[in-house]
Amino acid sequence: MDTTPHGTQVDVGIVGGGPAGLMTALLLRRRGISAAVVEARSEETIAHTQRAGILEAPTVQMLLDADIGSRVLTEGHEHTGTVLSFEGDQRRIDFQELVGRSVWLYPQNEVFRDLAAAWQREEGIIHWSVENTAVEGLDSDRPQIGFTDADGVSRTIEARVIVGADGSRSMCRKLIPEGVRTDHFTSYPFAWFGILCEAPPTAPELIYANSEVGFALISQRSDTVQRMYFQCDPDTDPESWSDDEIFDHIQRVLGGEEVVELRRGRITERTVLPFRSYVCDPLTYGRLVLAGDAGHTVPPTGAKGLNLAFSDVRALVPRLEELLGDPAARPDDDGLFDPLRRYSATALDRVWKAQNFSYWATNLLHRRPDEDSFAHLRRRGEFQAITRSAYGRGYFADSYTGWAD
Repeated sequence: MDTTPHGTQVDVGIVGGGPAGLMTALLLRRRGISAAVVEARSEETIAHTQRAGILEAPTVQMLLDADIGSRVLTEGHEHTGTVLSFEGDQRRIDFQELVGRSVWLYPQNEVFRDLAAAWQREEGIIHWSVENTAVEGLDSDRPQIGFTDADGVSRTIEARVIVGADGSRSMCRKLIPEGVRTDHFTSYPFAWFGILCEAPPTAPELIYANSEVGFALISQRSDTVQRMYFQCDPDTDPESWSDDEIFDHIQRVLGGEEVVELRRGRITERTVLPFRSYVCDPLTYGRLVLAGDAGHTVPPTGAKGLNLAFSDVRALVPRLEELLGDPAARPDDDGLFDPLRRYSATALDRVWKAQNFSYWATNLLHRRPDEDSFAHLRRRGEFQAITRSAYGRGYFADSYTGWAD
């Protein structure tokens, strides 16, 4: 790694300092590969952004194997199952009994804190709160990331490979020419109304509930803070609902208080999350490669977002090591390097499995605006087929807790 007053030379330049970007940087360092990271947001902003909280077993193992001092086992909550509910009929899916794996409730911003602290302890290069980020020279041997740092200084990072881990609104993704990439996209006619409230857990595990008035999810962030969602119109104004209306609606989806009594408290945050699915194919172009939400997004129903990002990183790092170990590496006629092409194929295989599970779970658990009684009762039959069969429960458990690579 070479550094000048306003320029840095590394093996890998990473656009995006969220979990995918930081985990990539850390695992590359473990293999003796230098990396530098740029991020448009501040460290404080990411650390306080509430995101998904369920980690698959492979993701937890990845955090432990990376030896970064993660608090996932000390501050996270192991869940050996989850509850599916249809009109108050609750059925528990026992992950350990069915597939011998658990998931952990550990919010994404806490994963980020672990990774950011580890990268800074190891004196890794990272620039927070950058502006005017641009990637140039993808057809050269040394592409560059240009940006303005938080002090207003123009800087460059020169690298042999650029990793775009810059989220669902990725600037890097747009650098793959439209004639090369295919954008696969679908949207859903509903959204999630999410709240944080100061209350102890309603239940020891997550509850995914469906009813004639739609969907609700009961989760938690800590022993004193709950995270809850319910299905709403994408154009819903979060301030148009009173606290009592929110809790009464969620209780109705769950069923009567004799089924489960919702724990209520002061609501400290409200947000509406639109639902969409997207996949970019391929995930690479020249010396640029995408990871995480930059290359694909899923609806949150299947808890796949962060877990897919980490599975990308697991597949990517060995291929980067392979490419960087070959000083004579040249792209093929399509402009793609073979190790990165193989990464894209491996990652997309898993992405489409996750898209299928997320799409299926979303449609199982949500009510469409134009739904009639036939569709609702058909879904109840599907719910019973899944939850009353060991094979159906096994499919859900296997998909939810994370497939082996």
